[in-house]
Amino acid sequence: MNEAGHHLEIRDLRKLYNGHAAVAGLDLDVRRGEMVVLLGPSGCGKTTTLRLIAGFIQADGGDIRVDGRSILGLPPHRRDMGIVFQSYALFPHLSVARNVAFGLEMRRQPRAAIAARVASMLQLVKLEAFADRLPRHLSGGQQQRVALARALAIQPNVLLLDEPLSNLDAALRQDVARDIRLLQRDGGLTAIMVTHDQDEAMAMADRLVVMRDGGVQQIGTQEDLYERPATPFVARFIGRSNVLTGTLREGSVLVLEDGTPVRLAGRYAASGRCTLALRPERITIGTEGRVPARVTLGTYLGATLEHVLTLGGETSVVVRQPTGTDMHAPLRTSGDAVSLDWAAGAERVFDAGERPISPA
Repeated sequence: MNEAGHHLEIRDLRKLYNGHAAVAGLDLDVRRGEMVVLLGPSGCGKTTTLRLIAGFIQADGGDIRVDGRSILGLPPHRRDMGIVFQSYALFPHLSVARNVAFGLEMRRQPRAAIAARVASMLQLVKLEAFADRLPRHLSGGQQQRVALARALAIQPNVLLLDEPLSNLDAALRQDVARDIRLLQRDGGLTAIMVTHDQDEAMAMADRLVVMRDGGVQQIGTQEDLYERPATPFVARFIGRSNVLTGTLREGSVLVLEDGTPVRLAGRYAASGRCTLALRPERITIGTEGRVPARVTLGTYLGATLEHVLTLGGETSVVVRQPTGTDMHAPLRTSGDAVSLDWAAGAERVFDAGERPISPA
């Protein structure tokens, strides 16, 4: 594939439904050949954003530009977006080859050019032998590869992927995700994918956009979001941090809402209501540490041991530790009294306005 990627710019994009902002002033630059993944819970605005880019719904404000040219006033078929849906959206009465050819036929390409392009696309997704089959005779993974070939056949300005793996079983998801990522990267395609699955997002993105309530919480690489979350929501959503809220006293003790004192590893020039985020794999379980805890549940998960522990009253935390090393920790028994510890670098502390606070 030799398609050159295109630069997509989104400026102050807005969409209202019954007075509610489904997309609230979104700004985003997607560089040529970049895969950006919109990530967030249901109702956060990610699918609405994709539909606005595709032209399926009209924006209430802002602009969408491809290579500096606004496409906001163009109908969907003139935006040259390749779209892959979670439901495949193949035509059941058309063969695989005719499905792939559909967009080219709608553009009135010469018959010989269509045949050559279809053959090239089926070879790309390794489905040459299935050209004459109907979609119902294919597996879910094969159908999604047909949908991808159809989207790529028109040489799109931007590839849009709407939860493309959600209808596939677990065994297929990784394979199809890898196929999509390699085709996108090797073809230099500019792409936006929507998902609610953080593992998919981490595996496929050049950059992630975490959305909540129609707005952007943070944009960055996987490392940016994992190591330096901008808000407690991002810390909780990416990597599933333990998020503890309480009152910071003397710059180094967080008193939780149930009254449990947690001695922090760092000292912070702040006081009052604060939130602490701790990654489960950055906490150690021992007999001496920062806060006493009691084991609620211990589970062997193969690569890791996972413990659920209770601090003081009702506050629970999750700790994950690797197995397979000579020094790996034992599986604890429910009811065991232990203590939790962590390094200063493991802490992420936020003030009452959900802004990160650096150690003093």
